[in-house]
Amino acid sequence: MKIILTLLSLALVATAHAGPGAHGPNGEHLDTPSVSTPDGLARLPDGSVNVPMLAQRRLGLRTLLAVESDAAATVELPARVVMDPNSAGRVQTLIGGKVEPGPKGLPIAGQRVRRGDVLGYVAHHVDPLAAASQQAQLVELRSSRQLAEQRVQRLQSLEGTVPRKEIDAAKLELDSYTARENAIGASLGSKERLVAPVSGVIARADVVNGQVVESKDVLFEVIDPARMLIEASVADVKLSTQLAGATLAGIADWKLQFLGAAGALRDGTLPLTFKATGTGATPLALGQPVTVVAALTNKVKGIVLPAQAVTRNSANETVVWIKAGAERYIPQPVQVRPLDAQTVVITQGLGADNRVVVQGAPLIAQIR
Repeated sequence: MKIILTLLSLALVATAHAGPGAHGPNGEHLDTPSVSTPDGLARLPDGSVNVPMLAQRRLGLRTLLAVESDAAATVELPARVVMDPNSAGRVQTLIGGKVEPGPKGLPIAGQRVRRGDVLGYVAHHVDPLAAASQQAQLVELRSSRQLAEQRVQRLQSLEGTVPRKEIDAAKLELDSYTARENAIGASLGSKERLVAPVSGVIARADVVNGQVVESKDVLFEVIDPARMLIEASVADVKLSTQLAGATLAGIADWKLQFLGAAGALRDGTLPLTFKATGTGATPLALGQPVTVVAALTNKVKGIVLPAQAVTRNSANETVVWIKAGAERYIPQPVQVRPLDAQTVVITQGLGADNRVVVQGAPLIAQIR
């Protein structure tokens, strides 16, 4: 009896102090600390995850049997949001001067305006010598106008004794002096109106009250946030003839319509222009970098899955989770190509009979 107890004690000690790589009678790793949680969630030594049935319902896991099919080949293109010239505009000054607020003050970025609204004024700066010359010319014209008025009145009082053509000539001379006086008088205190070219939102406002601006300076930019253009760049010129459709990566509520490709290269790439329309739930900002997922006319074989089925492991590899048993899930490295903002196609790594987690995969990846 003492011998049996001694042997059991030695076995327990050996198990408690097993060295690296030691295995038990069933092949289990004795040097791996056992992991247990109150709800049974556990990361197993081989990298798989144990998820009890109750936890599966709580996490909302859903699986789908993988089916191979033909999908449109896609390519990701770097792009940026640019201004639509038909629904946006810039406000510039023609001559330059000092900025003054409009009837409702100077607008700020994000403020909505309507076409024709006065956003502000630019008071033109006149050289002192030129202003003095205009003032002298205005005084001279005013005196000439007054003399012309008196001459017209005198001739009209003598109507019937003087030729009619002299009265008409005097009236024309009076009109000429009046028009010249009004033109010069208006130019002395003139202000340039800054008018909104389209209805939309102020995307850029680079002025403050009293700021001195130069000719052709861009003071305001007005855009329609529901109508934007996406400019993508592609190195392969032939790709522009193989497009079947396009979407924005990660932005599902915007639709893209291909407008055309530029006829000349820019910095070694061909610009492609898309018209973006959306509800505005996910706003696009002018100049924002985006990724265009362009669908091509040629097909590729693979397994189409929701984009949320794809996660990354600790080694930053792209993986999907396969259900290997009632409560066991295995990470499977795959090669992925995006189809649109919501779906992807698995080109390598999956078999047609695998049951893939399509909902809740990121939650499984977080189990440690």
